[in-house]
Amino acid sequence: MYFLVDARESVNAGYRASFEREGVSSFGLSPEEFESWIAAASASDIDAIQGFLLGDFEDRARCASFIRKHSRAPIIALADVRSLEQTLVLFDAGIDDVLPKPVHVREILARSEAIWRRVNGGLPQAGEAEAAPERLKVFFDGRDPEVDGVPLPLPRRERHILEYLVRNRGRRLTKAQVFNVVYGVYSNGVEESVVEGHVSKLRKKLSQRLGYDPIEAKRYIGYTYVG
Repeated sequence: MYFLVDARESVNAGYRASFEREGVSSFGLSPEEFESWIAAASASDIDAIQGFLLGDFEDRARCASFIRKHSRAPIIALADVRSLEQTLVLFDAGIDDVLPKPVHVREILARSEAIWRRVNGGLPQAGEAEAAPERLKVFFDGRDPEVDGVPLPLPRRERHILEYLVRNRGRRLTKAQVFNVVYGVYSNGVEESVVEGHVSKLRKKLSQRLGYDPIEAKRYIGYTYVG
């Protein structure tokens, strides 16, 4: 899930729609509402955030410093107008990247993943992750994964689940964690159990193409991408 912070609801709504088209959940608040939210949010809710997107508003640098006290997720600022002075202030405040508008959501996703790799380390480079040498490649910018160099078309939700599992390779993820990342912490009318169906279909497709199942699933415990 990506968190959008901007004083203009139209900006938040526009990016929410763009993220939704890529199958990525997002949630937007004004700067004042956001600071209250993150101060009271649970650790599991904050853990579900894969990146923060800050619009052009006053005290954005202070907002970034506040975020960094609670989360290590990438923070990307959007600039309505190019300004070297303001960019330097934002970097000093802990923002990871500054992008001039307009910018495509796929570029935001790719840059966020690159930042995540640098901060957390231990993941493959060049925007992809490998389950076996040169067999399964998972991209984090809206593209379908590839098996043996051939695209494996996946519905958006299944693709996003695979990306999340690959990013956390070897780590046990609960159904609730997967649900929060893919659907967002404030999903209405969607049951957590939907994750089971998505993962089951994803495992079947991967097994058919790879000849083995790279996702370990344990009932009541969760899922692990083992490669």
